[in-house]
Amino acid sequence: MTTHETTETTERTESTETTEATGVARREARGAAPAGAVAPGRAAEELELRRDEFRLAVDLGIVRTVPGPAPGAPDAAPGERARRRVPRDEIERLRAAPDFPDGLRERVRAVGTGEGAELLSVTRDRFARLARTGHFSPVRFYINRYRAVVWLYPAAELAEFALNHPRLLAGRLPLDVRAQAATDHLDWRPRNWRARRLGVLLRASDDPWVRAAAIASLLDPSHVAEVVDDPYERAHLERLRPAPPSWRPNAPTPREIADRLMVADDPDEILWHRMSLALALDEARADREAPRPGAWPPVQAPPPSLRLAPAPGSDPGSDPAPGLDPAPDSCSGPDPAVPSPLPLRGPARDVVLPPALSPAPPPGPDTEPDQASASAPTSAPTPTSVPDPGAGLVGDAAPWPVPAPVPRARHVDRWPPRPAAVTRPPGRRVRRSLLDRWRRRKEAVRGPGA
Repeated sequence: MTTHETTETTERTESTETTEATGVARREARGAAPAGAVAPGRAAEELELRRDEFRLAVDLGIVRTVPGPAPGAPDAAPGERARRRVPRDEIERLRAAPDFPDGLRERVRAVGTGEGAELLSVTRDRFARLARTGHFSPVRFYINRYRAVVWLYPAAELAEFALNHPRLLAGRLPLDVRAQAATDHLDWRPRNWRARRLGVLLRASDDPWVRAAAIASLLDPSHVAEVVDDPYERAHLERLRPAPPSWRPNAPTPREIADRLMVADDPDEILWHRMSLALALDEARADREAPRPGAWPPVQAPPPSLRLAPAPGSDPGSDPAPGLDPAPDSCSGPDPAVPSPLPLRGPARDVVLPPALSPAPPPGPDTEPDQASASAPTSAPTPTSVPDPGAGLVGDAAPWPVPAPVPRARHVDRWPPRPAAVTRPPGRRVRRSLLDRWRRRKEAVRGPGA
């Protein structure tokens, strides 16, 4: 082996040992519960912040959090999921500030377009153009009643932007800014918000699989399937997918708009996240493999103390039960040679026929003909010898039963016949003409013969 090959082998071994040591350290840190840390609700009360203000402070990095106890840890509540906690020294540091609590509330204040324009002393149109071209990033958004997206910006970052870029707040905007603002489809606010959210998710965990799931949550499932070929790894990333923000709307239409803003749509952004996901997967695979359905831990055989002791007076090397197979020594897997369920092994027994089917003894010299005929069994008809109904009697057997004819149901007319027409007595006219009635009326008025 040459010197160059030896050097490469040594470097590869050192790199592998460093990766394994880092993975072990991370696994140990995951299960460790922080000492002196409080829950987020208790920390918000001690810092005199509302729940939404506390979440915004965590997203902006103003309040530092640490991983909570892992599920199953001694100091974890039964059935509780791993949640972020706030160290006690972090709370004391924020409370020791001279401007507490007003200064902390001002740092976590988020403003819209109108308040932001007033804070920068510019018009709303100029503020919107600066926001669309990516000069400052939003920290949150909501959908108003007109289904329009309203972006919120940190007031502290806007004040810092006014101090660092006064040239953009007065006079004419630069040419490149005007060219970008003139493009209708150009809007950097969703992309900047996704980048800020991804930074918050990556800072919240050291687990490489959780970090990879955070990157995968910004991509469409079709892009994730192209990067992650293994279906078990995709399922593992889906289980570790971070929960959506708590302020996401609940109505169907606003929720659909918010979900669309949480996924990358720009080609450059999609390519960047795909490369980041591929690198994060390499780091996660080096740490540990994704769980698979067939990766069950081997089942160990029971210790000798739990096995059945042999019966007193029996040979220890004989079978534990007279009719059962001995149990295998290991339970590592099913043995194809052993059928399931196990058959019973017992002593063979003599087959004894019933008395009615036993063969009759041969007639002896002392046996009378009546006794021999009585002791002989009557031959039963075989299934193939079925008597014919028209053949009459078969031996001494009874005639074949002929079924009685089935009586036919009597026809009942549901509709009674139509009644006959009423017959009138002879000589009575059924109908008289109009002329006859006119003549009778004339005779009644003028008299007969008129």
